[in-house]
Amino acid sequence: MSKEIVELFESGGGEFFTPPSVFLTRLSTVRAILFDWDGVFNEGFKQADGGSSFSEVDAMGTNMLRYALWKKHGKLPVSAVITGEENQSAQTLSKREHFHGVYFQAKNKAAVFEKFCKTHSLRPEEVLFFFDDVLDLEVARQCGVRVMIARPSTLMLANFAKSNGMVDYLTGCSGGEHGLREGCELIIGLLGLYHTVISERMVYSADYQLYLSERQAIVTDLTTASE
Repeated sequence: MSKEIVELFESGGGEFFTPPSVFLTRLSTVRAILFDWDGVFNEGFKQADGGSSFSEVDAMGTNMLRYALWKKHGKLPVSAVITGEENQSAQTLSKREHFHGVYFQAKNKAAVFEKFCKTHSLRPEEVLFFFDDVLDLEVARQCGVRVMIARPSTLMLANFAKSNGMVDYLTGCSGGEHGLREGCELIIGLLGLYHTVISERMVYSADYQLYLSERQAIVTDLTTASE
């Protein structure tokens, strides 16, 4: 593992709460990626209708991360969004990017997480989770790899997550500053695949086209917590 990668992300304000070597060992078993929405894909502000936006910068990060895991394991990782509200933007992005599912109105995210794992025959430790706030903590506690998107206003929450073993890496950037892209790039780098992933996407390689054909065949399942 490149010491330079760790130093690069720490210089940008990121913090490792799990030693990078342990972080990498846990990544070797990851078969799924779960994303919270508000505060992860955006800064957390809501419109009157409950909607909130996303950034193409972050969307590209999720695609490159999925490609890296596909290259690493020879199989698409299960990918899904879990959110406390019903958000049109989350649905739009997930369908466009062919995530496996979106779980809306997840007030008790731990119960929804259990359903997610059962549906896809996953163990909790096989899930990589991007999250930012209180409702996510019980899911984060169970997951194998946990990336928390930072905010200057939630220093005590980040410390709580650290003290209770719920986070492995805290981003230097917030949700509104593309903290999700930061987390995706970190993981691709730690896997030793950054140059390969970017170079192959840049030229639309045969491998990337094969990955894309498998990705595009996924039909996104939209589920509410009450179902």
